[in-house]
Amino acid sequence: MRKIGFGGGCHWCTEAVFSNLLGVTSVLQGWIKSSKGDATEFSEAVIVKFDETLMPLDVLIEIHLHTHSATAQHSMRWKYRSAVYTFTQEQESQSKMILEEKQSLFEKPLVTKVYPFKSFQLNKEEYLHYYEKNASGAFCKRYIEPKLQLLLAKYNKYTK
Repeated sequence: MRKIGFGGGCHWCTEAVFSNLLGVTSVLQGWIKSSKGDATEFSEAVIVKFDETLMPLDVLIEIHLHTHSATAQHSMRWKYRSAVYTFTQEQESQSKMILEEKQSLFEKPLVTKVYPFKSFQLNKEEYLHYYEKNASGAFCKRYIEPKLQLLLAKYNKYTK
């Protein structure tokens, strides 16, 4: 089992996306930070534990890029950092290479960066598995369901 961190948009959305993928065994939702660069403060994110024989890292990263604003520099990037948080030097090098390869899928430059993982704070229990608990709510209908529809349309062979 491997693990990797992803930051992008709202962690409720990110949790719902990765929870619906084959080979993903758990998704921890909360706040993450690195010890380097502009990622030393906590930002909304998830830690994904996955079986790479069922869910390759390059596919996980591609799905991440397509399910949040990976090319947008906006005023909320401090809270919604577009990032991949790695747990090993090898994973960091591999993730950087994958981002370079995936750039060709986008018209605008990716703002997503790769950072070494430092620490994580799990969200409060009441907010974990947010989509599962609130699927009929307005937030889920407006923000999460379009991401899940994209997943089914574009990555259905990787969905549960």
